[in-house]
Amino acid sequence: MLPASEDRALIDRFLEMMAAEAGAAKNTIAAYRSDLALASGFLHGRLSVAAPEDLARLGGEWLALSKASVARKAAALRRFFAFLADEGLRTDDPGAALPRPGASRGLPKILDIADIDRLFDAIAARIARDPPDPNDVRLSTLVELLYGSGLRATELVSLPRRAIAPDRPYLILRGKGGTERLVPLSDRARAAVALWRAHVPPESPWLFPSGKSHLSRIRLYQLLKGLAAEADIPPERVSPHVLRHAFATHLLAGGADLRALQAMLGHADIATTEIYTHVDASRLVELVNARHPLAEATARVDARKRGA
Repeated sequence: MLPASEDRALIDRFLEMMAAEAGAAKNTIAAYRSDLALASGFLHGRLSVAAPEDLARLGGEWLALSKASVARKAAALRRFFAFLADEGLRTDDPGAALPRPGASRGLPKILDIADIDRLFDAIAARIARDPPDPNDVRLSTLVELLYGSGLRATELVSLPRRAIAPDRPYLILRGKGGTERLVPLSDRARAAVALWRAHVPPESPWLFPSGKSHLSRIRLYQLLKGLAAEADIPPERVSPHVLRHAFATHLLAGGADLRALQAMLGHADIATTEIYTHVDASRLVELVNARHPLAEATARVDARKRGA
């Protein structure tokens, strides 16, 4: 669990992400800051470590408010807790304990396969320039790792220079408390890293150096939004988290096991994976009709009827 003294710093970090990733307007950021600060005050500076029962108690304080106000406050807190869980700063997401006053939960932003193809086409056009620009090689590597491995933005920009070996098709990440997870790497991602590493100064400890440290998460957001514009995709639809979500969703649609996705994404709770990975109803119906044991029995009955 996180110490209570981190509430303010984590709220600032969350709002920084909201501004960079979601392009949230200033008034939205201000409203989120107010709602989070009030909630933190009610919980005596322990919002970041709140348990479900704490949030239920907080929801009770909102009973006199309008449904719209409760929905806004609950949405702000749910996004905050989802951020903490996604960043590995909490091993759970207590947001389900917050009230939902008649509001349905929307699906996360998603890019389809055609959108991904357009992003990679835009990257290919950059790489083909003469003379080549090392920054384009870097961008190619960043996108390959985001979409090909589902890395979080912070995990990606802070990768050590030698974290990815040419002969090893996986990456071992160490999270909070020294916990490890194994992340498979596509051949394309490893090839992109090999090309980019030739441009990384030998003395750099980072795979994506910038100044005295590594590439910032905000700069990564900016690079992706610029690429989206080149690919004729609305920039607000593209972010590191959206590519991570596309990685999971497209794998699931291709038949991947949800538990395997949970391990790859680094989610402590399978419920979090279910939130980040959704498929449309037609795909689920198709899977049931094609793979359920009764489907085979039905096919045998149909075949006997045709032969009668």
